[in-house]
Amino acid sequence: MSFLKYTPYVYLILAAFFIYDAVEKWNVENATPVLSLLMAGLGIFMFFFRRRFAKKMQDRNGKS
Repeated sequence: MSFLKYTPYVYLILAAFFIYDAVEKWNVENATPVLSLLMAGLGIFMFFFRRRFAKKMQDRNGKS
C-alpha cells in the first residue's frame, strides 16, 4: 500500500501536461485551450484532495 502515497503526484504531472497543452493550443484557431485548463485545474484539485484525504486516514489509523 505504499504506492498510494505517490498517486497524488500523478495528478500534478497530468496537470502540468494539460497546462503545457493549453499553452500550445492558445494561438491555434480551432483548438480548445479552455478544456485543457479545466483538466489542469481538476488535476490540481485532486492532488490536494487526495493528499488531505490520505492525511486524514493516516491520523485516523494512528488513533485506533
